Amino acid sequence: MVNHEQETPRDLERYLRPSSPVPVAWPTICEAVNAVTGTAGPADLKISGVSLNPQTVQPGDVFLAISGAKRHGAQFLSAALRHGARAVITDTRGSEIIGPEPGVPVAVVTDVRAVAATVAATIYGTNLRTPELFAVTGTNGKTTTTFMIRALLEALGRATGIVGTIEMSARGKIIPSVLTTPEATQLHGVLGRMTEQDVDSVAMEVSSHSLSYGRVDGLEFAVSGYTNLTQDHLDLHGSMDDYFATKARLFTPGRSRRAVVLVDDHYGRKLAAEAGIEVQGLSLDAANADAYWTVSTIHASGLGHTFTLASRDGVQLRARTGLPGAFNVANAALALAMVLASGADPAAVQQALDSRDPFSLSVPGRMQVVAERPVAVVDFAHNSDALAKALDSLPVTAAGRRIIVFGATGERDTSKRPDMGAVAARHADVVIVTDDDPHDEAPGPIRDQVEAGARQAIEADGLEVELHNVAPRDRAVEFAVSLANAEDAILVAGRGHEVYQEVAGIDVSLDDREELAKSLAKHGYTPVSAFAQSIE
Repeated sequence: MVNHEQETPRDLERYLRPSSPVPVAWPTICEAVNAVTGTAGPADLKISGVSLNPQTVQPGDVFLAISGAKRHGAQFLSAALRHGARAVITDTRGSEIIGPEPGVPVAVVTDVRAVAATVAATIYGTNLRTPELFAVTGTNGKTTTTFMIRALLEALGRATGIVGTIEMSARGKIIPSVLTTPEATQLHGVLGRMTEQDVDSVAMEVSSHSLSYGRVDGLEFAVSGYTNLTQDHLDLHGSMDDYFATKARLFTPGRSRRAVVLVDDHYGRKLAAEAGIEVQGLSLDAANADAYWTVSTIHASGLGHTFTLASRDGVQLRARTGLPGAFNVANAALALAMVLASGADPAAVQQALDSRDPFSLSVPGRMQVVAERPVAVVDFAHNSDALAKALDSLPVTAAGRRIIVFGATGERDTSKRPDMGAVAARHADVVIVTDDDPHDEAPGPIRDQVEAGARQAIEADGLEVELHNVAPRDRAVEFAVSLANAEDAILVAGRGHEVYQEVAGIDVSLDDREELAKSLAKHGYTPVSAFAQSIE
């Protein structure tokens, strides 16, 4: 097995593009980006790849020299040439830095980042062909929904890929990467690679960051889905209105052909009303006459639920998800409706649901069950709405308590810290505030802000809640288990699948799932089989 952790970014870049690219003539690329000026170069000059980073350039690439926050990419041309760049695309300032004798052809454009997707699409052929693309956007639920879409498509016999926070893979084989969200150049390269491997369908998370920074430019999604919109990323967007407007870009002609939108929140209804493409509304309210798809007959089934999805035109499908929480019913219903909106035959879909149970998969760090008695779950919930929903989804007996371990991320939207504390106090019986990823911020004051929000809610609402402030995080997890009995439910929230905690620029090994499993075993409880094996 290859140990990809030992590979450099330049090594890993090879996995993010076709293995056998078809070189493209340099004039064709210049024409595609409407270069203002540029040197023609040799008549037979061909380009086989593209990179924004001089450290990931491969032989035969065009290097895109972009103006950064502190330095211009043109200042690193020598490194790009050393690694094999055969041409450069830059802006006017970049051409001035490069000078009159760069040694390779230079094309000048007004905005390099704006043409990055066009360059990549031209080189990797994604302007002509891609797999069928499914996009999921929203604050919460993107990862789980894309995993569910992939699982259902696989159950239908499709060759699938996925691009998201947790995983990038083609036909079940992981594509290594050093980025959570690929740049536009890499995303087109990955899709070119998937096409080369005969992948016919790809489920993709589309974040507000990827829309803001043009990372999905040049792609048209067959079906795009919307989950919900709650306070998050306001450090980037500034306001909820701007956050919504950024998400709404996905639901416009040229980016998506059709959409399925959960219309159970204000922003979902607004999006469905204002989108410039065909929208099918989806609601968990069976009486919602405005929704094309509605969910009914929701019944508990183990830790999950069974449900029925019905269309306004009389289509009905029975489905099940083994993941806890009504929000996972919403995620499963959205995945199901999106696949149906792509043209899948309802009878074939029902057969796949019955025979493969595709929505009962385990999604790493997304309501991932570590133990069943006590119920112990790890989830990525890192904002107020997600915390409330995750806590409310935990099944407890009348004698049981809900225990939560969580913190807030450093150097991010500070306004949500006290809100998260307040929500935890209102939805849990025992609140243990700890560290998330402090980054370069002092962790103690972050905890204090979260704790203050919880304490204020306890006092204002007269709540009988235990409140603790415990660090470091592994000790907080162990403390939670020490307080629990078999009737309780424990939620460790905020980091999900992540295996490193960033503290003052240092990555500290820490996996909430492993820490929770070890603590459960230490106190005489039995983790589920996958985690029991990991601690033997």
